[in-house]
Amino acid sequence: MVALAIPSGIQAAKLQVALPAVASLIHRIQQCNYSTDDVKPLKTAKLSSMKRGTGGRSSFSGIVATVFGANGFLGEHVCNRLGKIGSQIIVPYRGDAYELIKLRLVGDLGQVLFLPFNLRDEESIYNAVKYSNVVINLIGRDWETKNFSFKDVNVDGAVRIAKIAKQAGVEKLIHISDLNAAQNPKPHLLPKGSRYLATKWEGEQAVREVFPEAIIFKPSFMCGENDKFLKIYTSIMRHTAGSGLAMYKKGEHTIKQPVFVSDVAAAIVQTIRDKDCVGKTIQAVGPKRYKLSDLVDWFHAELRRSVEKWDYWRHDISYDFIFKLQVTLNEKLTFGWPVGGVHWEIIERESITDVVKPDLPTLEDLGIALTPMEEYVSWVYRPYRRYMYHDEELQEFTRPVPPQPI
Repeated sequence: MVALAIPSGIQAAKLQVALPAVASLIHRIQQCNYSTDDVKPLKTAKLSSMKRGTGGRSSFSGIVATVFGANGFLGEHVCNRLGKIGSQIIVPYRGDAYELIKLRLVGDLGQVLFLPFNLRDEESIYNAVKYSNVVINLIGRDWETKNFSFKDVNVDGAVRIAKIAKQAGVEKLIHISDLNAAQNPKPHLLPKGSRYLATKWEGEQAVREVFPEAIIFKPSFMCGENDKFLKIYTSIMRHTAGSGLAMYKKGEHTIKQPVFVSDVAAAIVQTIRDKDCVGKTIQAVGPKRYKLSDLVDWFHAELRRSVEKWDYWRHDISYDFIFKLQVTLNEKLTFGWPVGGVHWEIIERESITDVVKPDLPTLEDLGIALTPMEEYVSWVYRPYRRYMYHDEELQEFTRPVPPQPI
């Protein structure tokens, strides 16, 4: 009997130790909200409310962004920035879908979606924005075509996107205007001034009326690889007889403040996350201001074109009738796609001094560390330099000295 009593006592002791542990485990399970009575439903069924991950490319940030004009110069940088933080990107497009293949790589698998649309078709625009909480309108064209005028793109199209985004319940709309947009731009070379800038101003006002909370960016000339400012000076169509550069008053009365395109893209993504930016107009300009004449002298020195060798010289466009005829023919005879991007509108905008208003915020106010031109101009111009067969290590060419800012 004694032998039988001992095991029974041991089992009882084990049971007395186990019962508190089991009771504690049951108590913790009851606190885990696994019961159907404790389910917390989502406030909305939209994808933007289902964040996950730690914030990298394979996470989901909660941003579902429709990017109009994603295949453009600024659009590629914006999409890349959005993809890096784990956003879902909807890319409406027109034309050939194969032109957008490069954008598949900016986000994780299944996070970049493509949708055909037409700027005049409201239903296709609604289909592109109905699941998004952010809409970014980067659509723009520097010259008119037989299909779209400046008003069609900069005013009617912009208002249509803003109106439909408002109807679809989009939380944030980001619209891109221009730093020098004005109701009546001062004419320099064109008799009535820049129609591009006039329609950009009109579109900016109309978007603000339809979507008062819209965030409007006003960039100066954006610089980077394949831009419309630095690269234009590499084209033979921008020069007369291959060497002369015709400019408004030789470029000596024009002040420019170009901005690095990646800084603008970073600021756009920053405003998506910043609640204080709602309804603001932001000036996107670079850190320094330069005389245009000093800039183009520096650009041509980077291209290894010098005055001493008669490779380059500046002169007043008013007396260069050959260049005027050259630009006009380049517009008329190239079927809507000017060679080298050289046309009267871009030259008119080049002649206008950048005016930064003190009452409007800039990229620095958003906490963006601006990139100076000295860090990227040489890199952009490297493929277009003369005497590329010379080795850089031999130092046969002295590195050009950047101009002094004003």
